[in-house]
Amino acid sequence: MRARLIFAVAAALCLAATARDEVDLWINATVLPPLTVQTSVEVRDRHGDLLRAYTVDNGRWRLAVDPLAVDQRFLAALLSYEDKRFYNHNGVDLRAIVRAAGQALWNGHIVSGGSTLTMQVARLLESSGTGKVDGKLRQVRVALALERRLTKEQILELYLHLAPYGGNLEGIRAATLSYFGKEPRLLTPAEIALLVAIPQSPETRRPDRFAEAATDARDRVLARAAQDGVISPEQAQAARTEIVPTSRRPFPAIAPHMDDRVLAEVPGLGLYQLTLDRKLQLALEALASEVVAAQGERVQVAIVVADHRAGEILASVGSAAFRADARAGFVDMTQALRSPGSTLKPLVYGLAFDEGLAHPETMIEDRPVDFNGYKPQNFDRHFRGTIRVREALQQSLNIPVVMLTDAIGPAALLAALDKAGVKYKVPGRRAGLAIALGGLGVTLEDMVQLYAAIARGGVSLPLTHRMQGDRAEGQRLLSAASAWQVGDILAGLAPPPGAPENRLAYKTGTSYGHRDAWAIGFDGRHVIGVWMGRPDGTPVPGAFGAELAAPVLFQAFARLKRDLDPQPPAPPQTLLVSNAQLPQPLRNFRSRNSIFEPDADAPAVAFPPDGAEVELLPNGLLVRVRGGVAPYTWLADGVPVALALSGREAMLDHLGKGFVTLSVIDAEGRSARAKVRLR
Repeated sequence: MRARLIFAVAAALCLAATARDEVDLWINATVLPPLTVQTSVEVRDRHGDLLRAYTVDNGRWRLAVDPLAVDQRFLAALLSYEDKRFYNHNGVDLRAIVRAAGQALWNGHIVSGGSTLTMQVARLLESSGTGKVDGKLRQVRVALALERRLTKEQILELYLHLAPYGGNLEGIRAATLSYFGKEPRLLTPAEIALLVAIPQSPETRRPDRFAEAATDARDRVLARAAQDGVISPEQAQAARTEIVPTSRRPFPAIAPHMDDRVLAEVPGLGLYQLTLDRKLQLALEALASEVVAAQGERVQVAIVVADHRAGEILASVGSAAFRADARAGFVDMTQALRSPGSTLKPLVYGLAFDEGLAHPETMIEDRPVDFNGYKPQNFDRHFRGTIRVREALQQSLNIPVVMLTDAIGPAALLAALDKAGVKYKVPGRRAGLAIALGGLGVTLEDMVQLYAAIARGGVSLPLTHRMQGDRAEGQRLLSAASAWQVGDILAGLAPPPGAPENRLAYKTGTSYGHRDAWAIGFDGRHVIGVWMGRPDGTPVPGAFGAELAAPVLFQAFARLKRDLDPQPPAPPQTLLVSNAQLPQPLRNFRSRNSIFEPDADAPAVAFPPDGAEVELLPNGLLVRVRGGVAPYTWLADGVPVALALSGREAMLDHLGKGFVTLSVIDAEGRSARAKVRLR
């Protein structure tokens, strides 16, 4: 039956050749199917490598492909096997049809087909069958019309997009990614032969289901390719030893949160190119998976890496796995509003430096304070007394930073966040001093953007994730000197145990109730932010930024590059002096209420600080006075216990356990007191 069909078609075409005018009219009147092929939306990295593809409307994988980006040996093998006279016929190869009909009549069955690549494209465009005369005639008509309206290269490009490869795979690029996990630029002879063979019978030659049939068909193509000189006999022989793939590979879904995000931001494009680096993104996604494996099943992690010089995001890991699990993996935690804990403190110090309120060597008090009923405490509930501003930031003390925030004003801190492009949410819409300790909601990506501004010398530049995105002008957030001073202080922090001593400028943070653990750091080129916690906001008992997130930060930098880029030198206007060399107003921090406070040289109980809990030594309690004029008199609960001392230190004995109020009086009658608990 098939042989008679082929013969009938050949005879009809030969007869039609004698009526050329009528055939021309018939061809020109052909209504063609749409020639624009829908292809998968793609997201690529900064180098053009595929991050993710999405199926077309009918759920098929059909990826855009440039014929020049396909291994040219594949094209040679395809034409050798399917249509040797592709560039010489007008869509229908009469010679091939007559030959096929003659072979079929002689052998009693079909030996070779007469269908050209153009006819196959016609069939694929209309999804028409080949088993009926009217279907075959329709393909002939469409093929002839295609040849008049398209170039050979355009027809070949349609084939490369539409050729079926089993299941929901269409086109050469979908096939190479699914079966071999690579682009079609460079294929082995065995892969080429398999890709030529499958479309002839895509469902029965699927290597993932019918490996034996796929292998046999591939070997026949290899034999023809060697016979026609496309490959050498030796190459064909070696190719036969390769095992066909017996499973399909998943299509890339790298940076899935960012991919979905960019499609939502700018819908309707076929191609999105991001600033992300595919290799780095994969490395950090693997790190995220490793990190949470050692934590509880509900603990999640998010990581953002940016080039702070260029203002570009290089990696964005929204979760450890893009799936609906106990960790809420579908939620992009780089965009979730969370309490930043202590990670806002560097900004407060930088603003205070710019306001002339403090310098890294300024002495500041870490003692109990009361701001109209707000009594902040240090995380460990201990007080350090008088301490350098540098040490206060490095130790992440709460009281000094709240004092600085009170001096600059909460509104100034929020204005700085606005300049940095940080979108925040203040509970109750009323900002108080607690915002310095994390009393507001921010995102990880925005916090990375803030630290990028500090690393860039105080100039804020919105981070971008699209190569085609607009580049906004930066605003000055801090002076170059203040930004450098903040970075210099943070670079003096000791790294986590086991991490390299590399002077990475970084800061950790832990939100109230151990709900969020943060670590953000930068060197001379890059900035990385890490968040860990539970997406639902429930506490993670015992979680601290320094212990949970900081090691991940250092591991992320290690996967980014081998050596850190050096921090920049201090700007010329930076004041690099000791406390004693500072201008008098900068030697000791004085708050806005300093007019109501004692003189700077008045006596003060340096140790033990007010509110402290200290242990009695066998020989008594060590006390120390700062300022004032000797001799000094010490009292305990109003009772003199040491008289006319010339030194600033003394050992007080005969004190009992419990609460006691210590007082010291200098030679000018000025006094200071501290209430402590002895144990």
